[in-house]
Amino acid sequence: MYSREEVYNATLKYFKGDELATNVWINKYALKDSYGNIFELTPDDMHHRIAKELARIEKKYPNSLSEETIYKLLKDFKYIVPQGSPMAGIGNDLQIASLSNCYVISDENIDSYGGIMRTDEEQVQLMKRRAGVGHDLSGIRPK
Repeated sequence: MYSREEVYNATLKYFKGDELATNVWINKYALKDSYGNIFELTPDDMHHRIAKELARIEKKYPNSLSEETIYKLLKDFKYIVPQGSPMAGIGNDLQIASLSNCYVISDENIDSYGGIMRTDEEQVQLMKRRAGVGHDLSGIRPK
């Protein structure tokens, strides 16, 4: 576990003095538990975490990529830049997180009080896991 100051200083160096990138990474993507304790010092730690988890899945398939190969693709955001929620969620066993940035929810029975409440509940559950939510309103009567 690291203090915010330790993470800030190390990440500021990683991003070559870019304070905006530093603060965004710390606030949105660094591995944290539900109490806000930070467990990654820099995005490099995040890339190792993601590579480890992706390699774990890869091992189930022929011609799988190694953890080191995946890490090299992620390192320094050079070849692959995961989306926001995957950066925070892949390999994170400290919090329940979405592995997708955006969802569209719809219910053909949305045109009722019960349908509206069900859709609202789905939206809340997705948003508390950092996901963006769109709505398919085609089930609502035109009038």
